[in-house]
Amino acid sequence: MKHLSEYTTIRVGGEPAELRVARTRDELIAAAHDVWSTGEDWLVLGGGSNVVINDDPANLHVIKVESTGIERVSQGHLRVQAGENWDDFVAYAVNHGLAGVESLSGIPGTVGAAPVQNIGAYGQELADTFVRCEFLDYETGEIETLEKADMQFGYRDSILKRGKTGIVLWVEFQLLADLPAGSTALMKSRRIEVLEQRAAKGMLLNEGDLDTHSCGSFFTNPIVSASFARTLPEDAPRWDVDEDGDRVKLSAAWLIEHSGIQKGLRLGASKAGVSTKHALAITNRGGATAKDVLELARFIQERVAATFGINLVPEPVIA
Repeated sequence: MKHLSEYTTIRVGGEPAELRVARTRDELIAAAHDVWSTGEDWLVLGGGSNVVINDDPANLHVIKVESTGIERVSQGHLRVQAGENWDDFVAYAVNHGLAGVESLSGIPGTVGAAPVQNIGAYGQELADTFVRCEFLDYETGEIETLEKADMQFGYRDSILKRGKTGIVLWVEFQLLADLPAGSTALMKSRRIEVLEQRAAKGMLLNEGDLDTHSCGSFFTNPIVSASFARTLPEDAPRWDVDEDGDRVKLSAAWLIEHSGIQKGLRLGASKAGVSTKHALAITNRGGATAKDVLELARFIQERVAATFGINLVPEPVIA
């Protein structure tokens, strides 16, 4: 059986107990029931872009989601299967003159994984266009439909990240259609701009660029009280989260760099390193293990906590 490092963008992960590939919705449901019946640890793997899998997952059963398909429910209303590549979905929307996800271009992973952490970038987030998803619940074994209100979306957060366990089977989006003439050209231009920005930061997958051998952003931008934020240096970037300004979001990348962590940092002979392009990404410089990655992550957390009194929260799933 193949090592899971072959299926993750940071290229770490050992050989699991089982790897089940599901290429249709029905196969996904069947695989889930079979794996859950073992009573052992399990993991849903989409694009492998937001996960760090340990070096010896001998008791881990993995369900690889490869179900694809985009269906038009109505004008601007799309149903997308869980295994559809996220950026392929964005490209489809842009090419068909549908607005609302173009700034989310280049984000790695699958459509089914996107609602879990409410992916977002450059002023857009999944919750803006999410309508509902079909969900296979681990606790009950039943299929249910989760509406937007059920998801309890927050910043890089949803109910699926906070305890509701199972598998997303498909997601429906409501995008803007019937746009003025020239809108498609503007969206295509915006998509190119975003892809270029992500590439410059090493956040666009590229086999030949070690800075892209990562999970993307390894830490979420912390949200703190406005009073705490006032204790930080004036040049620390911050953005209001609430209308009343009681909470603000800080830049994790700024905190990392200003705690003395330099781009390209490696711990001794470790093969994991901070990206040379972006302080928020931990990368595999060739042959790194999950142990290497997590040791570097802890080192960064400790430095930021000691310098600013802030605990950075990892964004990827640690399995």
